[in-house]
Amino acid sequence: PRDKINQFDLVVERAISRRGFLGSVLVFGSGAAAMGTGLVSSTSIAAQQAASRFEFAPVAPATDGTVHVPEGYHWKVLAGWGDALFSSADGYDIANGGLLENSEKIFGENTDGMETFIFQSHQLIAINHEYANRETNLPAEQKGVPANADDVLKLQNLQGVSVFEIAESGDGWSIVKDSMFNRRITHNTPMRMVGPAAGHELLKTPADPNGTMALGTINNCGSGKTPWGTYLTCEENFNGYFGSTVKPQAVPSALVAKGYDRYGIDADGWEYEYHKWDARFDTSKSPNEPHRFGWVVEIDPTDPESTPVKHTALGRFKHENAEVVLAPDGRVVVYMGDDERGEYLYKFVSSGRYRPGGATSELLHDGTLYAARFNDDQTGEWLALTPQTTSMDAEEILIFTRMAASAVGATTMDRPEWIATNPNAIEAYCCLTNNKNRGVKPNAGGDETPVNGPNPRQTNHYGQIVRWRPHHADHAATTFDWDLYVMAGNPDVYHNAYGGSKNINSGNMFNSPDGMAFDMQGIVWIQTDGKDTNKGDYAGMGNNQMLAGDPVTGEIARFLTGPKGCEVTGLCWSVDRRTMFVGIQHPGGDWPDGNGKLPRSSVIAIKRDDNGLIG
Repeated sequence: PRDKINQFDLVVERAISRRGFLGSVLVFGSGAAAMGTGLVSSTSIAAQQAASRFEFAPVAPATDGTVHVPEGYHWKVLAGWGDALFSSADGYDIANGGLLENSEKIFGENTDGMETFIFQSHQLIAINHEYANRETNLPAEQKGVPANADDVLKLQNLQGVSVFEIAESGDGWSIVKDSMFNRRITHNTPMRMVGPAAGHELLKTPADPNGTMALGTINNCGSGKTPWGTYLTCEENFNGYFGSTVKPQAVPSALVAKGYDRYGIDADGWEYEYHKWDARFDTSKSPNEPHRFGWVVEIDPTDPESTPVKHTALGRFKHENAEVVLAPDGRVVVYMGDDERGEYLYKFVSSGRYRPGGATSELLHDGTLYAARFNDDQTGEWLALTPQTTSMDAEEILIFTRMAASAVGATTMDRPEWIATNPNAIEAYCCLTNNKNRGVKPNAGGDETPVNGPNPRQTNHYGQIVRWRPHHADHAATTFDWDLYVMAGNPDVYHNAYGGSKNINSGNMFNSPDGMAFDMQGIVWIQTDGKDTNKGDYAGMGNNQMLAGDPVTGEIARFLTGPKGCEVTGLCWSVDRRTMFVGIQHPGGDWPDGNGKLPRSSVIAIKRDDNGLIG
């Protein structure tokens, strides 16, 4: 039983044996203590005694069908699934799936990562659309099964990325229809493949014998933003869109077969049925097509005629987001998580250096890719993925990055989701959302997943946030110290490690941290995608939510609750920092329109009533 599991106590015992870690003093209690607030420096203790930095009164858990924000704040929908980006698509009928010819002129489905940009006084926003609901976009009698190529094309158009201009008026924020910047990027948009693996045999297909021009970006999850003003969109669960019309599924080589197994490519897919109507998704006809997905894609939001770029140097896996930060010497560092149970954390460090006003187009083309190893003594190292360390070819390391990370012995993690870096300290955070298989079964590559330092609970269904501080105050450094900022849990149900860390209480508990971003004040905003049953292990947690965390004191407070059934995901700010844009994905009920209408994933704009700064 869980109340007798004490693996975390063992990890704590090992951790505190390192005297003076980060100048800390010992204030541990039981196994429910987390290293983020259990090993606290004298300055942090003083900070904990100071007044809260949060400029809001925390909201209570909610179980209803709408959004709640604190007193003194209000919200409005900026854009929802089916809203027109162009006047020609006005009146798109989501209740009946809408017309195919308008499906790439509207705001797509299931919003996720997003970023804002300013260009020549125009405010732009780029937003991911992770997946499409087949049942609501196809005729009801088809029960979500595409009947022809047009059905598949409609689903392909409703996913990908939206880029559009936004403007604020007396009625709040809204889409600027027909703006020259408005653009939809779908599963069929032409894209260049660049970097060391571009042109490799494993990327060549019948439609692209050179292996350098791909079509589309798929299952776009988290996002990122470069210092030079481009948008990074991340391809996550791309495997579910492929299948085979020939069974059993045939593969051209043992390496490809191993890759299919590791990345979850099978003959049936996830019932999108692309492979039956679009030959490039049929692995019996185009076995290398799956290798052209699972990348980080760079988009210039200011140029609707530009061709998006898939960066092979950043590795291929189920990317959550891409957090970009600069090293002191100007090298570009990109932190990335692979969102699957027992997979890994990665870091890319560019060979070139960023200089404001200098050339940037090839900064992400060349560099070193690393996977993280976390030691139980709260140290860690970044393991370079090279032919020497992995016994793999350089290009194969990038195409089958999971295998490379396994080869170097990186630490299996509890589903690495969003990574965020603190603008006011040299440190990074990663949401480890949950992992029911921790200590129970290996990952897809057969790597064991024992309880370990940053993943201290077996059958982890609550999740935690790990934090690391690179040595020499340099994000390009290959060594670091780490701790846990928070372990989510339910202290009303458990009085052990499953009750959460000391900064979790009855008033702020949550499960499954997922999205995450820092504001300019150094407050970390945490979004959840977990169980909202409000029963049993999840009693008292209510719907999914967004919380604010203070990295200095460890304080966490609930800022927002979403409608029943939703995931809260994606966060960015207006240029003047007076508006916070937040994504509400797959809500239940009839939110936000009511009156029995279909629920719509949407992005909301949150403001203070006094129009003050909000992050």
